[in-house]
Amino acid sequence: MSEQGGGKLYRRIVQAIVADIGAGLFPIGSRLPAERDLTERFGVSRPTIREAMIALEMQGLVEARKGSGVFVLSSSSATVDDELDIGAFEITEARRLIEGEVAAVAATEIDEAQLAHLRTVLAEMAQDNDAAAEEADRRFHIAIAEATGNAVLIGAVTDAWDMRFRSPLARQVLSKAGSLGTADRMEEHGRILRALEARDPAAARAAMRDHLTRVIDHLLHVDEAEAVERVRAETAQRRRAFARRAV
Repeated sequence: MSEQGGGKLYRRIVQAIVADIGAGLFPIGSRLPAERDLTERFGVSRPTIREAMIALEMQGLVEARKGSGVFVLSSSSATVDDELDIGAFEITEARRLIEGEVAAVAATEIDEAQLAHLRTVLAEMAQDNDAAAEEADRRFHIAIAEATGNAVLIGAVTDAWDMRFRSPLARQVLSKAGSLGTADRMEEHGRILRALEARDPAAARAAMRDHLTRVIDHLLHVDEAEAVERVRAETAQRRRAFARRAV
């Protein structure tokens, strides 16, 4: 299965694993293969596997146990609701492509009043209230799109941002990952603002793409942390078993 094959890749992975569970390949209570093994089997990226696992979990077919892996809970088949179609990784990748170009255009069109507004919104991102900081983050990105003066680009950026919360699958990934953190948020958005102030399209494009690449990396960090915990748990278990045999 190629990542370039089109369609909803995570849905095809869900369907394949549901079929495997139904055929008894993964009995109830068993652990699914590691993420690395699944990426190799299906020929897709880690984000795609991650979204497939969360979709299965949301349907009650599997359970992700921190530090242990993903375990089968049910053998009943399930269908993937259309509302689950868009995942956080897919949305963020689209945003990276679209908003990079939007920032480049904005750098050539933005005026002083719009820059002053962005500075105010950026300052609002520094607050400790995560919900308020995220709302300021949203207004920052939309304000950059508004600086282009292009209604289609404004709509595209607004829709892509809000889509993250309309999709249960995207919300689940974002909830697991949590916030980037105030320091990272301020630094990355500050770099975007400085490029816009310099009226530098290339720098604005790079700053926006780097920021959204960092968002993707942050989402993936959840997987990496869980994998590290799982290895530690398995190592500790092997040590205990060795100690028992050595008595």
